[in-house]
Amino acid sequence: MGFIAVPASAEATAAKVVHGYAWADGKGHLRIVPKSATFVRKGKFLSYRLKPAAGAKEVRLDYTDASFGRVTVACDLKETEGQVAVDARGLGRTACEPEDLADALARGPVPLRVEYQGTAAVKINEFLVTEWPGSRTARGTLKRVNDTTALFTTGGKTVKLGYTHATSFYRTTARCRDGWLAGKPVNADKQGLGKKSCTAADLTKALKAARHPVLVKIDYTPEAGGVNEVWELFGDA
Repeated sequence: MGFIAVPASAEATAAKVVHGYAWADGKGHLRIVPKSATFVRKGKFLSYRLKPAAGAKEVRLDYTDASFGRVTVACDLKETEGQVAVDARGLGRTACEPEDLADALARGPVPLRVEYQGTAAVKINEFLVTEWPGSRTARGTLKRVNDTTALFTTGGKTVKLGYTHATSFYRTTARCRDGWLAGKPVNADKQGLGKKSCTAADLTKALKAARHPVLVKIDYTPEAGGVNEVWELFGDA
């Protein structure tokens, strides 16, 4: 019996799987950098250990028609609240809708296993991580990508980072809505760091108006690709 040839187009659309921290990237879309995922069973706690994967490239996917399994016992919960709903592989099994995933992504990065074909996610499952990655602080430059994403450059390296409505922003300016470094640094400390507490929406507006990368200090979580706090930095202080 001869072999049946598989058309090249069918091979191109074969399902692939990626694990990692997902971020919102426009309506109905997410972006995720593939990670090396190891399943860990510790008693009744089932989780995954995520580590950077060499040469991994970000994937952007449409999830509007994908199934979504959450680790929470109800789709509208923000946290597990001590109860989890996972299968034998540690994957979320509460059947939810793409809108529920959109709500979760709006709050920050979500650890996901995603099956996809081409540029469309087919099946998505949330999972628990063994240990949430730690944060660090650094000075560098920030450049806008879109309303929730920026490029941060420090030490000669550039990384793409996401932020949410919960991200803190501290300004050196008199008002939160002022342009970047507008006027005298009336709210800068002795190190030139902003002290005026503003919102993520103010950060978006300020980055939109800036023509060039701007000096900042940030607190961020590199492995999850997220920004926690941003300080406007007055370089001459």
